[in-house]
Amino acid sequence: MEREERHPLCDTMRARVLQELERIERERNVTVLYACESGSRAWGFASTDSDYDVRFVYVEKPDWFVQVDTPRDVIERPLDDELDISGWELRKTLGLLRKSNPTLLEWLDSPLVYRQDATATAQLRGLAEAFYSPPAARSHYLSMAKKNFRGYLQGDSVRFKKYFYVLRPLLAVRWIDLGLGRPPMTFADLLGTVDDAQLLDEVAALLVLKRNADEAAYGPRRPALHAYIQRELERQVPSLPRTHADSQQLDDYLRSTVKHFA
Repeated sequence: MEREERHPLCDTMRARVLQELERIERERNVTVLYACESGSRAWGFASTDSDYDVRFVYVEKPDWFVQVDTPRDVIERPLDDELDISGWELRKTLGLLRKSNPTLLEWLDSPLVYRQDATATAQLRGLAEAFYSPPAARSHYLSMAKKNFRGYLQGDSVRFKKYFYVLRPLLAVRWIDLGLGRPPMTFADLLGTVDDAQLLDEVAALLVLKRNADEAAYGPRRPALHAYIQRELERQVPSLPRTHADSQQLDDYLRSTVKHFA
């Protein structure tokens, strides 16, 4: 089964998103290089009323880069309760890529791609691989897991969705520790590192509840999942390789891409 088939997207919403991206290009005089779904729909555990979180990378025209004042490098279009669209300008994107920003890396791995320039996106994914830093990614995901665990899973009754906001980053940490490279965005792929049958049954049952309930649904805390989370949070940090890529690659890509789409 193809990844996108596991994360279905209705034709009506896809058409609306494409229309909004074209509107942004016209109104802002930019070119969208890549646009994807970034939230629970892409992770693989959307609820019945989950919204659509569209994220994109865009390139400005050459004159944008030669201004005295620093121009805004983000476009945000929170359209309604169902659809939120926002994007990062290419220079900002490459600065974050140099730091191995996990959010950006997840965008580039999304199973739900609305549109992309094939050449520019392939080069961007190659740079993401070259600048990927396991220590930086691990620190990001572990911090996210700890914060969400403390903030959302301490009561006797908890929101179903919040378990996944802890489990997903913890599984990403596990993926990194096993030396498997950049963690995949999809929850099902991350689960591939787990061989505990009881834990997998617990997660499968929770996925059914999450997908068939609304975003605000609560239920009793699940002791087996809590025990697993606490064990993973206490694991020791392994020795991980560091990145030594040349930033000149990013400058070359930025110049060539801006020139191409001028």
